[in-house]
Amino acid sequence: MARVRPMLEGVPETLLWTLYNRAYEAGQLYPVIDDPMALQLMADLDYPFEERFGRPNAFHSQAQALRSRCFDLTVQGYLRGHPEATVVALGDGLETGFWRVDNGRLSWLSVELPQVAALRRMLLPSSNRLRTLSRSATDLSWLDEIEDPTGRGVIVTTQGLLMYLQPWVVRKILATCAERLPGGVLVLDSMARRPAKGTVAGKSKVGSMTVPPMHWAMNPGERKKLRSAHPNITEVRALGLPRGRGAMGELIRLQHLTPGLRTLTPAMTLLRFGT
Repeated sequence: MARVRPMLEGVPETLLWTLYNRAYEAGQLYPVIDDPMALQLMADLDYPFEERFGRPNAFHSQAQALRSRCFDLTVQGYLRGHPEATVVALGDGLETGFWRVDNGRLSWLSVELPQVAALRRMLLPSSNRLRTLSRSATDLSWLDEIEDPTGRGVIVTTQGLLMYLQPWVVRKILATCAERLPGGVLVLDSMARRPAKGTVAGKSKVGSMTVPPMHWAMNPGERKKLRSAHPNITEVRALGLPRGRGAMGELIRLQHLTPGLRTLTPAMTLLRFGT
């Protein structure tokens, strides 16, 4: 098969940076995430990863892989109580979460912009339990695509997405999910205010890529404010990173736990919806 050249810019291009880091970590001797498909995607894409993003950084690669692993573990935890649940991955990019957590019974709905959805269909295997919807996550009609949300359960993931949206859009997504998905959960990651401010000013770079503006941000101590989005949000809980590998993994864990330092990296949060 001829290699595929992705024509992405702005926020969609960041999925290639995430893939680059995840694949680098997956290729280590003792990786913190088992993701051979990420390595295959790198081989299938015609894209100047190192030229665009610089040489792989062991700290950032392991940190991003641990973030994906945190999402995986949270989904797997929900599936233990709801084995036939629907997992809705908003802004799924070229993540391979379906294959990393598949229990043989779940349903997966990947919601992506049309150009990214086309890449997923072209590069990733098909499954009768996996659907890819060509739609913006901000178009909340994707909620109509979920079958039996109250009977089987729903978990929504928003990895690397919400920080690029306007605050009122984030609030609308959280409120609508809380209204429409009783008994479900939503998992998000967020950037603290100081590093997000740097992206809005255009001062944050990865290699030659200027990181797109992050319009929505919150410091870890502000999590409790998320409950105000809707009365059906019954729990807001911080999620810790899994243990990493070696001294670098311990450094990432300590940074994630230490006040002041933890504002430099994304924070993971779980929202639970009642009735």
